[in-house]
Amino acid sequence: MRTVKTRTMNSNKKDLSPEPRKDLLGTLKARFEKNMNRHKGLAWANIQAKLEANKEKLWSLNEMERTGGEPDVVGHDKKTGEYIFYDCSAESPNGRRSLCYDREALDSRKEHKPEGNALDMAAGMSIELLTEEEYRELQKLGNFDLKTSSWVKTPSDIRNLGGALFCDRRYNTVFVYHNGAESYYAARAFRGSLRV
Repeated sequence: MRTVKTRTMNSNKKDLSPEPRKDLLGTLKARFEKNMNRHKGLAWANIQAKLEANKEKLWSLNEMERTGGEPDVVGHDKKTGEYIFYDCSAESPNGRRSLCYDREALDSRKEHKPEGNALDMAAGMSIELLTEEEYRELQKLGNFDLKTSSWVKTPSDIRNLGGALFCDRRYNTVFVYHNGAESYYAARAFRGSLRV
């Protein structure tokens, strides 16, 4: 009799099966403990309890991890009680590179289309692109994107004119740039945020 491998995700819901869930929680806990400067005053036990009560959010964190984002807690919203996770990989997440900015940009390319776009991929993972302000907050916690760059949420007035924004860190300074939204590069992905 042939054995069938257990799927990591329930086909109807965004829910991890027990083993991948345990592995992910172990990875997140280890990262949390290794990088206490990112979340001073927060306790892992409280965060884990929130995660275990929000299976779909745990699934989203797994997607962030699976695509190279190395998500970690960067804050706690005292008004809502939510914990805030950002992608904290040293460079822009490897599994999300070579994407143009959004569906409109992807559709506008006549040739050499990338495989996808940042906004659709983020929506599929149930996460948000970092804003420029959030990106700058992340950079206060370490040095990120020293060799790569990351798309950030672009204001509609810029996007309506065909542009999109991305950021990186060079010369110990965070820079914000613009590009045509249809452009894509092997060294550019996007960083996401998730509230749990």
